[in-house]
Amino acid sequence: MRGLYAIVDTDFLEARGIAPLAFAEQLLLARPAAIQLRAKGARARDTLDLARLLAARCAALGIPFFINDRPDLALLAGGAGVHLGQTDLRPEDVRRLAPALRVGLSTHRAEEVERALEDGPTYLAFGPVFATRSKADAEPVVGLAALARTAERCRRAGVPIVAIGGIDEERAPAVAAVADAAAVISALLPPAGLSEVAARARRLHRALGGSEP
Repeated sequence: MRGLYAIVDTDFLEARGIAPLAFAEQLLLARPAAIQLRAKGARARDTLDLARLLAARCAALGIPFFINDRPDLALLAGGAGVHLGQTDLRPEDVRRLAPALRVGLSTHRAEEVERALEDGPTYLAFGPVFATRSKADAEPVVGLAALARTAERCRRAGVPIVAIGGIDEERAPAVAAVADAAAVISALLPPAGLSEVAARARRLHRALGGSEP
């Protein structure tokens, strides 16, 4: 995994009058390293309907598709994996339900990193590296130095690291110098709306070390 880990946050998008599927289709034009569906406020049935559409589109392009929090929906939709936070199901419980699902884990401090690495995740997310406006209950900012230390620990364990929190085009090169990928939400949505999403995603993917589509 290298480059842009693009997040389709349905709450964030719908608050701005943007259809999540249309937004995701623009992201796919940039061929990011991965796409995650985050639907905190949506009904399970609606999330599954959207997830099935996105899983099929991502699979056709060879892009890993993850669903936030819900391994059951990831399994039903045919997604590649699930992304878990610190209060979600444990990885061993997910693997009991769906052994083939890839599992990404969010972490915010050193002790969480060590516990997460013991679970053998597909990737480990760490942050917020910078202040973020896309998550109301964000953890304290960790900064680039802590990201670099965590990245070195993950490399020794053979686990890719995904930086999270406040990452935009200006900050992307510094993040790419230490992390394998970076999760981005708000920086993918320029003021002009959908017409610029694909171009912005391409620039972010390149700046984060991703290959050209």
